[in-house]
Amino acid sequence: MSTRISEVLAAAALLSLAACGSKVETDAERAQRAKAELARAEAEGRIPCAIGAAEFTTNCTIDRARTQDGLILTIHQPDGGFHRLRVTTDGRGVVAADGARQAAVSVIDKDAIEVAIDDARYRLPARIKGND
Repeated sequence: MSTRISEVLAAAALLSLAACGSKVETDAERAQRAKAELARAEAEGRIPCAIGAAEFTTNCTIDRARTQDGLILTIHQPDGGFHRLRVTTDGRGVVAADGARQAAVSVIDKDAIEVAIDDARYRLPARIKGND
């Protein structure tokens, strides 16, 4: 029994020492880390997305193509699904490029929009008028 107690005490001491060396991340540091992760994902052609009730991850990829109708974004979901969006120049941001469903666009930051279509939500970089 004394061996078990000493093992528990030794483990507790190791955990205490490990905790002393860990640093608590501040809100500013967390925001900076999230911004850096997002920039890295965008450089790799990935964007934040959420399907259904899931949390946002950077598991969706985006392809851009210039067509006679303008810039078309094709967003590929991890499950194989995709949506095509047409970038507008009239202040709406994007609209569904095909299909029967409308894209609902909302401004979420000074340089980002969130697009909801069907059960998918995408976060896209955007140039918001008045923020130039």
